[in-house]
Amino acid sequence: MRLITSLLFTAALVLAGSAQGQGWPQKSVRFIVPFPPGGATDISARMLGQKLTEIWGQTVVIENRGGAGGGVGAAEAARAAPDGYTLFFPSGSVVTANQHIYAKMSYNPEKDFVPVTKVVSGPQVLVVAATSPYKSVKELIDAARAQPDKLTFGHAGIGSQTHLAAENFVNAAGVNAVQVPYKGEGPSLVGLVGGDTTFAVTNVAAAIGYIGSGRLRALGVTSKTEFAQLPGVPPIARTLPGFENTGWFGIVAPTGTSKEIIQKVYQDTKKALESTEMKARLYVQGLAPVGNTPEEMGQAMKEETALWARVVRERKIKVE
Repeated sequence: MRLITSLLFTAALVLAGSAQGQGWPQKSVRFIVPFPPGGATDISARMLGQKLTEIWGQTVVIENRGGAGGGVGAAEAARAAPDGYTLFFPSGSVVTANQHIYAKMSYNPEKDFVPVTKVVSGPQVLVVAATSPYKSVKELIDAARAQPDKLTFGHAGIGSQTHLAAENFVNAAGVNAVQVPYKGEGPSLVGLVGGDTTFAVTNVAAAIGYIGSGRLRALGVTSKTEFAQLPGVPPIARTLPGFENTGWFGIVAPTGTSKEIIQKVYQDTKKALESTEMKARLYVQGLAPVGNTPEEMGQAMKEETALWARVVRERKIKVE
């Protein structure tokens, strides 16, 4: 009798989960973005959110929770009910690098979240203010070598994608520069335009508007080849052979979220990314659609976590 009762209970849970997935969403869905508006993470989330709003018939609300290199937003998302109505939209470093950088964190990427899908990826661009005297990657590197620890670079926060991209550049160039953390990618670019910092290695999606308007000068892209959206801007690899850096932005869900809901979010995101309209909008922002499976995203995150563990150790990036 106990065995029959147990089997019936298990079957009821499976049916409940399936029904939850089929009927979901029945109200607005929240995307927690762990950076202020204006950065590439925010831009990506808002573009996808608009499309998913159309697909679901329910509003996708973007909530920006900046601070601690994405840690503030991550902690809030980790505490959310695993019902699919709160999803976390981080840049890759928040869930693959921060755990190696911060001695104390109020979330655990591996235990608190399950992968859903990588949404988009894209290179970064090395930029300086339009008023800067530096006109090329070589000129900037030469200046940094001549003035150790005098040049500064701004970024979205310790451990953020833009911080790690800049650290990779500085390391590859063999120079020393002082890092200046901001509470997001948008604020860091405002600081750069205003002359508060010397350079940044920032996501194309966040910088392309500033470059187009003439407020920032692009010196090089982190892709191996020229980037179509930034014609005439050379790869940094022409000056530093082999240099490459790519970022991504995606969706993870609080642990305990049903597999049915995770599959629906993944499948509908993939559908959104495959639309001609979405592809065109992403292209303008310098972003490429990904839409991989939860399993593929999970494997990629494991590999990146191991990679960043090594980079963080070698660069001695640490926050106590």
